[in-house]
Amino acid sequence: MALIFVRTAVIFLALLAVMRLMGKSQIGEMQPFELVITLLIAELACIPMADTSVPLMYGVISIAAMFVLHQLVWLLNLWIKPLKTVICGRPSVVINRQGIDEYQLKKNNLEVSDLIESMRAAGYFNLDDVYYGLYEANGSFSALGKKEKGASLAVTLIDGGKVNEHNLEQSGLTRERLDGMLKERNTAAKKVLVMTLDGNGRIYLQRRGRPYEILHAEGTARW
Repeated sequence: MALIFVRTAVIFLALLAVMRLMGKSQIGEMQPFELVITLLIAELACIPMADTSVPLMYGVISIAAMFVLHQLVWLLNLWIKPLKTVICGRPSVVINRQGIDEYQLKKNNLEVSDLIESMRAAGYFNLDDVYYGLYEANGSFSALGKKEKGASLAVTLIDGGKVNEHNLEQSGLTRERLDGMLKERNTAAKKVLVMTLDGNGRIYLQRRGRPYEILHAEGTARW
C-alpha cells in the first residue's frame, strides 16, 4: 500500500509539473491537439499507478515524452502559420448579416438547436440579437451582439425543416395558421432552416439559402 501511495505521489507531481509547463490553455479552452495530448497523458499516468509491475520510470518518461511532443507541435504552429490551420482548424462564422450559414453549421457537425444553445449560454436569446456569431477553433462560441437585444426568450417552431409540435402548441399557434403564414411567402416547413417565436409575437424566419426575415404574429401566447 505504501508503495502504491509513493508511486501515485510521484506521478501526481510529474503531471502537475507538465500541466503547468504546458500553459494556461490546458486549464481553459484547449486546441484539438492539446486535448488529445491531455487524454493520452491521463491514460499513461494510470498505468504505473495501478500496476506495480510496470516500472515507475516508464510512466514518468511517457509523460515527459508527451510534453516534448506538445512543445514541438506548439513551435510548428508558431513558425509555420498554414500548419496551424491544419492542426487546430480555423474559426467558423455561423451567423452573418444574412442570418445562419447552414453550410458552416453542417461543416462543423452542428444543428440549429446546438447554435441556439450556445447563444443562450453567451447571453443571447434570439437569433437576430447578434450581427455575427462564430465558433472558435477551440470550440468556444463568440458573437458580436447588437446594442438592442430581444426582451423575450424565443422558442423554436421549425428546426431544419421539422415542426416542433410541442413548442407550436405552447406558443398559441395552430398548425393551420403556421402553414398559412408560410404559404403567404410561397414556402413550406420543409424549406425552412429555422423559425422561432418570442413572447412578444416576434418571428425569426429563415428559409434555406435565403436571408432571414422578421415577422409579427398576433394572438400568440406571451411569456
